[in-house]
Parts: sequence; C-alpha cells; structure tokens
Amino acid sequence: MTAVAANPGQGRWWRNRAVRRFANHRLALLGFTMISLLTITCFIGPYFLPHDPLYIDLSVRFTPPLVDGYYFGTDPLGRDIAARLLMAGSVSLLVAFSAMLMSIMLGTLVGLIAGYRGGWVGAVLMRTVDGFLAFPSIFLLLALAAALKPTPMMVTIIIAITGWMEVARIVEAEVRSLREREFVQAGRMLGLSGAHIMFREILPNAMGPIIVAATLTVARAILLEAYISFLGYGIQPPLPSWGNMLGGAQQYLASAPWLAIIPGLAITIAVTSFNFVGDGLRDALDVRDDRL
Repeated sequence: MTAVAANPGQGRWWRNRAVRRFANHRLALLGFTMISLLTITCFIGPYFLPHDPLYIDLSVRFTPPLVDGYYFGTDPLGRDIAARLLMAGSVSLLVAFSAMLMSIMLGTLVGLIAGYRGGWVGAVLMRTVDGFLAFPSIFLLLALAAALKPTPMMVTIIIAITGWMEVARIVEAEVRSLREREFVQAGRMLGLSGAHIMFREILPNAMGPIIVAATLTVARAILLEAYISFLGYGIQPPLPSWGNMLGGAQQYLASAPWLAIIPGLAITIAVTSFNFVGDGLRDALDVRDDRL
C-alpha cells in the first residue's frame, strides 16, 4: 500500500539515486568515515592500550604527549589520557546514541499522531510541544541534572527529555503533507485502521526527515552531555566522559594545555562528522526534484 510498495521499480530507483547522491557528497563520506573510525576506536581501542584508564600513578602526573609511552600524556593523577579519552568516548557516544533513540521515538510518536489526527488532538499535542520549546532547554537541562542523580542512564534520559520537541515538529509537518496523498486515501477506502495507516503506510514514507533528524540529534546530544558534565552535573568521576575531562582541565590550561585540547578536539570531530552526515543525508533523501 505504501508509495514505494506500489511501484517496486520506482522504489529501487529512488533508493539507488539516494545512495549515489550520498556517495557523491564528499563531506558526508568524510563524516561517515570519521564516525565509523571514532566509534570502533572508542569501543575497541582501550583493550589494545598498555595503561588502564582508571589507574593512578602520581609519579608520572602531567607527562606530556608522546613521552614515556603515553600517546596523549597523563592527567593530574597520572592516568593515561589516551586510555581515558577512548573510554570517555565510548561513554559519551553511548549516551548520545541512546538519547537520540529516545528522542526520535518520542518525537516521532507525538508528531505522527498530531499530524495524522489533526483537530483538537493535534492541537493539544503541538501546544504541548510549544510549551516545552518555550522553556529554555539549557535551563531545563540543568534543572533536571541538578535535581536527579547524575548516572549515565539518568543523563541520557535528561538529554532525551529536552531534545524530542524538534523531532516532533519535523514529523508532524511531514505527516500533514502525506496524509492526503493517494496511498493514504486508498488505505482509508479499504477500511484500514488509523494505526495501520500511520505506522505501516505514512511512517515509512516519512523516514527521510526522521533519519536526518536522528544524525543531528546525536551531535546535539554529544554537546549537551559535554556541557552538563563540564559543569559537574553530568557523568561523574572516576568514570570519564569528554565533558568532565574538559571540566577537570580548565585549571591547567596554562601549564598542561593538552588536557583540554585533546578532549576538545574529540568533541569537535564527533559533532562536525555527524553534522556532515546529516547534511549529506538531507541532500540524498530530498525527493522534491523527483516529484517534479
């Protein structure tokens, strides 16, 4: 019943064209490569490093990078920054991906129901979204982080709570444009339930904007986790994250600048790479030209 299923040949042509568009987007390919390498390195790399990320050795504190076998040097407690950076990356990426999944699921559900049902149901849901958006997300984020126990799971939930509204708006607008299309009208004439039409007919055809929103939500989640951890309300030591590594390095900017530069570069690379991938997906999945 979906637009793609109604014409399998056209669906394959559209998918192939989207893949070609993405493959021709050099920055998107660079971002995808960097994300893949960063993810693999963060989750597997610590097993190949000689030093434990939590091991304290005060005799080697503030060792500069590339000295005595420490690739990125050591911190004020003599812990290997390279090992801590990779462990922190696995924590930050896991929080970001988990927060993205929660935000996408909640935002998609709200936007799908609001866009398809319309009327007072859609109005109530979207005014709720407007209410959340009217409250500065940074203040809401810090208030929740200060009030709740800052475990990785709680940080993930806090970031998801403050990030689903934009997804809901994107999905609601896309669903409103799809609900009057021919394949939806045909489903109604066949007596299909509203839930079937929403989740089996409309949702697959709205996946393009959702996928793009997901990549940008990951980048936003990485920044938010780093922000609240930098302020001391996020991931707590001794468990490292890129944010609390930056927070612990601010008093040593003059004497040991690598303590801040290295996690700062990791955050910059990760966020930029996800934004590149999001831009590439937006161009690849844009079917406006194909509809002309």
